[in-house]
Amino acid sequence: MRKKPSASQVRAKPAPLVTHRRGFLQVAAAGAAAFAIGRWPGLAHGYPANSKLRLGVIGVGGRGGDNLNGVADEEIVALCDVDGNTLAAAAARFPAAAKFADFRRMFDAGGLDGVVVSTPDHTHAPAAARALRAGLHVYCEKPLTHSVAECRELLALAKASKAATQMGTQIHSNDNYRRVVELVQAGAIGAVTEVHVWVGGGYCGGQRPADKPAIPAGFDWDLWLGPAPQRDYHPAYAPFSWRGWWDYGNGTLGDMACHHMDLPFWALGIAGPTTIAVEGPPPDADACPPWLIVRYTMARHGGGSVPLTWYHGDKRPRHFADGLLPQWGNGTLFVGSKGMLLADYDRNVLLPEAAFTGFVRPAATIASSPGHYLEWIRQAKGEAIVATCRFEYAAPLTEAVLLGCVAHRAGNATLQWDAAKGTTGNPAADRFLARAPRAGW
Repeated sequence: MRKKPSASQVRAKPAPLVTHRRGFLQVAAAGAAAFAIGRWPGLAHGYPANSKLRLGVIGVGGRGGDNLNGVADEEIVALCDVDGNTLAAAAARFPAAAKFADFRRMFDAGGLDGVVVSTPDHTHAPAAARALRAGLHVYCEKPLTHSVAECRELLALAKASKAATQMGTQIHSNDNYRRVVELVQAGAIGAVTEVHVWVGGGYCGGQRPADKPAIPAGFDWDLWLGPAPQRDYHPAYAPFSWRGWWDYGNGTLGDMACHHMDLPFWALGIAGPTTIAVEGPPPDADACPPWLIVRYTMARHGGGSVPLTWYHGDKRPRHFADGLLPQWGNGTLFVGSKGMLLADYDRNVLLPEAAFTGFVRPAATIASSPGHYLEWIRQAKGEAIVATCRFEYAAPLTEAVLLGCVAHRAGNATLQWDAAKGTTGNPAADRFLARAPRAGW
């Protein structure tokens, strides 16, 4: 089933991160060389009328199944999943598609125009980077990557390749987000002085399991681990609860903030954070926290900054306790000099409502999206459309999200982020910006 559609604008592109990841410049150069020899005919010349992209889909169950449905009108030529049962179910729908457990073998086989990456977070970048190096268009689930270093690597590759890219923040494509952006940018609540973003719940791993249950039949645990450290299989990690462990995910902040912080990034033209301050439980070396409050100072394109605070778990902005907000669930609150604007995925309201009696909303100026998948597909085919959550936009957004995780893991630290140099200047924090992959990855 398709998620709701999207749109947005390009953000400034951060300089490459200076880290110990080897081969960064060589990778970017390889992408540029591939483009020079014409690996993407759709970009340069357009595809023949009514032609279909030849797509490989990596991860075909759960969210991957939704993404597979979203691109099913194209030619699905390859399916890849580490769970043989999940792969067999998808293959029954697309019997002509080649089947793979290892996405590296899928790339070796060739014959693709693009790929859809729907794996757990820790394998987003290895799959997406390999696709970009091979000259393929890439649709990748959120968050774009597992680490800040990977964000910058994918951004460099995307810029070098000129391929069509899109991050899977499907809510960005709905009309409600467009109406919120229009209200903010039209000055409906005056100058925005602060932003609050929150979600309930929390992905928290807890204690490392000590028992060693058998690996389920048909499930390739070694391939599922990919670049992550070697560990014994346990259902506490896969197939779903990986989000609560640093080895594979980045908790609730990593999982949900790309959806919710997307709205202020778009509406306010946010470039990225300059400071990050965290309040939370003592950091655990293995497990993500059950709650966090992350206070960012966000630089804006064109100058100036705005404070943005993220909350998850049982934490919410003070405005709820003060009785100023309706009891919605997850949401985003813009506080301005003339009032407030509260929004979630499907609704928005100007507050206090009495102050906006008779207010005439601005005319819609941001066109509806043709669909989050279609933006990417149509750009890949050479049409005059640009995917609105392309990696140039998605990477800075993801980087901001991940820096909140870095600050927590560094001891609930207050960090100064130098985007140009790609460093916090704090060695205890910078060690969480990148991770050496497991041998073979």
